Amino acid sequence: MFTKIFGKPKQETNALATLDKLNETLEMLEKKEKVLLKKAAAEVERAKEFTRAKNKRAAIQCLKRKRLYEQQIEQLGNFQLRIHDQMIMLEGAKATTETVDALRTGAAAMKAMQKATNIDDVDKTMDEINEQTENMKQIQEALSTPMGAAADFDEDELEAELEELEGAELEEQLLQPATTAPAAPVRVPAGRQPARKVEDDDDELAELQREMAL
Repeated sequence: MFTKIFGKPKQETNALATLDKLNETLEMLEKKEKVLLKKAAAEVERAKEFTRAKNKRAAIQCLKRKRLYEQQIEQLGNFQLRIHDQMIMLEGAKATTETVDALRTGAAAMKAMQKATNIDDVDKTMDEINEQTENMKQIQEALSTPMGAAADFDEDELEAELEELEGAELEEQLLQPATTAPAAPVRVPAGRQPARKVEDDDDELAELQREMAL
C-alpha cells in the first residue's frame, strides 16, 4: 500500500539504472586510459630508438605524440573523478530517500494503529479492571469475616484471658521446689573393709576361742 502511494519502486529502479550507467561509463573510460598509457609508453620506446639512430626529428615527433596521449589521459582521469563524485552523491541521495521512505512508512503504520486504538476504549478498559479488582477485594474481605458464634467473641477478652494463663503458668514454675541431685556413691578404699565385715570377723574369732577353751 505504501509503495503504491509513494512510488518507491519506480524511484529505486531509476536510481539503480543510473548507477549502472555510470559504472559502465567508468569502465569504458578506464579501458581507454589503459590504451592511451600503452600508446604513450610505445612512443617513449620509439623516441629512444630514434635517439640511438641519431634521428632527432623523429624522436621529437614521438615525444609530441606522447604528450598528446598524456593530455588525453589527464582528461580521462578528470572524467572518472567526476563520475565517481556523481556516483557518491547518487548513492547518498538513494540512502536518504530510502531512510525517509522507511520513516514515512513507520509513521503511517503508527497512525493506523492509533486509529485502531481509541483513547476512550483504553479508559473504559482501565475502569473495568479497577472495578473488578475492587470487587475481588470485597469478596475476599467477606470470606475472611468470622461467622456464627465465632463472630460474637470479643477479641480483647480473649487477649486478657491469654495473658492470665501465661501469668499463672509462670507463677507455677517459680513455686516448684528445686530438685536435689542424687547422692554420689561412696567409694571405699581398697585397703579398708566395711564396718559390717569387721564385726563378723570378731564374732567368728570369739566363737573359735570358746571352742578351744572346751
